[in-house]
Amino acid sequence: MNKALLVMDMQLSILNRVEDSSNLVNNVAKAIKKAREEGIPVIFVVLGFRNRIPEVNENNKIFSEFKKHLANVDMSDWSTIHPDLKVEKDDIIVTKRRVSAFSGSDLEVVLRGMNIQHLVLTGIATSGIVLSTVREAADKDFELTVISDCCTDSDSEVHQVLMEKVFPKQAEVISLNEW
Repeated sequence: MNKALLVMDMQLSILNRVEDSSNLVNNVAKAIKKAREEGIPVIFVVLGFRNRIPEVNENNKIFSEFKKHLANVDMSDWSTIHPDLKVEKDDIIVTKRRVSAFSGSDLEVVLRGMNIQHLVLTGIATSGIVLSTVREAADKDFELTVISDCCTDSDSEVHQVLMEKVFPKQAEVISLNEW
């Protein structure tokens, strides 16, 4: 079964707001290295918008606040992936416009084009992109694996509940060592 490693929202603009993100970045870098050694494609999913963020309506509770603070920011640099993750020329970068990796992106088209049926998920935040992507990918009939220590959330209790009680209903949850 064809697999792909999804590295989600691991961009500097998001990681800069996380306390001690270095452990997460190091773990994700190890997962990327393992994927490349095994010939598994690496797909980076980044949150990105046009300047002045016209994609966001005021009714969107999450992103309307975001828009207020970033409406005058040059968004071209905002989606820069952490340099320690070493994006390579054959890696794919997908830009999403909402929480799920699928929403407002061409991720599904890319996955179907590559005949990918199994997604291995990493990223930030567990209660955001990881949760939304697990749910949507399961509904799209992808086989799923979540690498627990390659994900993080600002609320450690929420992270734990998702990994131990919610995700196992739709995905295999493993550690980086098991990966």
